[in-house]
Amino acid sequence: MSMEHPTSPALIRIPVRIVVLVVVLPVRMVWDVLAATGRLLDRTLLRPTGRGLEWLYRKVLAPVGRGLEWLCREVLAPVGRGLVWLLRAVLVWPWVGLWRYVVVPVARYGIAVPASWLYRALLRPAGQGLLRGLSAVGEGLGWFLPRLGRALFVWPWVGLWRYVVVPVARYGIAVPAAWLYRRVLSPLGAGFLFLLEKLLLVPLAALFRYVLIPLLRYGVAVPAVWLDRHVLTPLGQGLGRCFRQAGRGLGWFLPRLGRAVFVWPWVGLWRYVVVPVAWYGIAVPAVWLWTRVLVPVGREVRDALALCWRVAGFVSRAVGRGLKWLAWNLLARPVARVWASVVRPAGRWVRDGVWAPARRAAVESGRAAREALGSARAIVREARRDAWRVLVGSVRPVEPREPEAARARTLGSTTNVSGAVPAPEISLRKRG
Repeated sequence: MSMEHPTSPALIRIPVRIVVLVVVLPVRMVWDVLAATGRLLDRTLLRPTGRGLEWLYRKVLAPVGRGLEWLCREVLAPVGRGLVWLLRAVLVWPWVGLWRYVVVPVARYGIAVPASWLYRALLRPAGQGLLRGLSAVGEGLGWFLPRLGRALFVWPWVGLWRYVVVPVARYGIAVPAAWLYRRVLSPLGAGFLFLLEKLLLVPLAALFRYVLIPLLRYGVAVPAVWLDRHVLTPLGQGLGRCFRQAGRGLGWFLPRLGRAVFVWPWVGLWRYVVVPVAWYGIAVPAVWLWTRVLVPVGREVRDALALCWRVAGFVSRAVGRGLKWLAWNLLARPVARVWASVVRPAGRWVRDGVWAPARRAAVESGRAAREALGSARAIVREARRDAWRVLVGSVRPVEPREPEAARARTLGSTTNVSGAVPAPEISLRKRG
C-alpha cells in the first residue's frame, strides 16, 4: 500500500468493525423487514388494488363516461338547442319583429319623414328669412349705436379736454411756472450753490488735502510700514523657521513613538507568540490528528460500513430463514396436518354423506313435485274437457298444431344439456 494510505493496525480496524456491525445490524434487519413488507404489500394489496381500479375504470367509469358523453351529445345538446330555439322564438324574435316591422317603420314614416319635410319646407325657409331680417337690423344697429355712443360719451370729453383743460393748464399753470423758474428759482439756486461751495466745500477740501492726508501718511502709514518691514517680517520669518524645524522634529518623532507604542508590541506578540502557538499548538497537532487518526478511522469506518452491511444482510437473511422455518414448524405444518387429517376428510364426508344425499333428495322431491303438478294440470284439463262436452254435446275440435319436440335430459343426472329445455315428466297418455 502507498504512503498516502498506510495500512491501518488491527487495533483500530477490529473495534471499529465490531461497533459498526452492532450499529448496522439492527438497521439492516429493519431495512429488510420494511423491504419484505413493501414487497408483500405490493404483491397482496397494491397490485390487486391497481388492477381493481383499472378494472373499475375500464368496466365502470369509462362506460359511465361514454354514456354521459352520449347523453350530453345525443340528448342534452339537442334539448339545449331546442330550448335555445324556443327562448329565441318566445323572447327574441317577437321583439325583433316588433322593432323591425313596427317601431322602425312608424318612427321612419310617421316621425322622421314628416319632421324632415317640415324642416326642409317650412322651418328652414322661415329661419333663413328671420336670419336675414335680424342681420339687417343688426347692421343698422351696428352703424347707429357706435355713433350714438361717441356722440354721448366721447365728443363732450374731447371738447372739454381740448378747449377747456388744455388752455387752462397751459396759460394758467405752465407759462407762469416756467417764468417763475427761469426768472426767480434758477438765480436763487445758483447763488445758494456758490455760497455753499465757497463757505463749506472749499475749506473741507483744504483740510483733507493739507492736514489729514499728511498726518495719516507720515504719522500712521510710514511708521506702520517701517515696523512691518524691519520688525514684524523678520520676527515672522524667524518664528516660521522655528515652527518648521519643530514640525519636522515632531514628524520624525511621533510616528516612531506611535509605532513603538501601538505597533511593535502587537507585531512581536503576533510573530513570537500567536503564530508559534497557533502553528505548533493547533495546526501541527490538527494536521497530525487528521492524517494519522481521522483519515484512517474514517477509511476504516467506510470499509467497515460496506462490509458490515453485507454481513448484516447475510445475518438478516439467516434470521429470516430461521423465523420462516420456525413459523413453518410451529404454525404452518400443524395447520397443514390438521387440514389434511381432519378438515379435508370432514369436508369430504360432509360432501359425500350429507350434501350429496340432500341434493339427491332435493332433486327427487322436485321431480315428484313436478309430476304432481303435471298430474294436477292433466286432471284439470280432463275436467274442463268433460264440462265442455256436457255443455256443448260434442268434443271441442282440437286445433292443428306442430308436434312438440322432446326436450332432452342427460341420463342419470339432473343437469340439462346445454341449449336444451327440460321436458315435463308427463306421459303421452296422460297428456291426451
